[in-house]
Amino acid sequence: MRTKSSPLLPPLQALLAKTGENIRNARLRRRLNTTLVAERAHLSRPTLIDIEAGDPGVSVGAYIRVLNALGLEKDFAKIAEDDQLGRKLQDADLRVRSRAPRFPG
Repeated sequence: MRTKSSPLLPPLQALLAKTGENIRNARLRRRLNTTLVAERAHLSRPTLIDIEAGDPGVSVGAYIRVLNALGLEKDFAKIAEDDQLGRKLQDADLRVRSRAPRFPG
């Protein structure tokens, strides 16, 4: 049973649709049908079809299981790997000591 959630902003929905399309293309390149991938991912075929359509109601865990069934699970670890903005914000907040540390002796 699905729970109701607020709709995604159009750019985010487009991003999910592109992700689903990429997953579908990966499946087709491997010449695997939806039934086989769904079985390997321990999902129902309709859930796999929802993933490939970019449905925001599908859990992240289901996406990971499909990626694993396609041998692409390592791609999930690349999410937010190169966080340039976060690094810049972190660097901007670095504090510089006003005087040098004391050395014993």
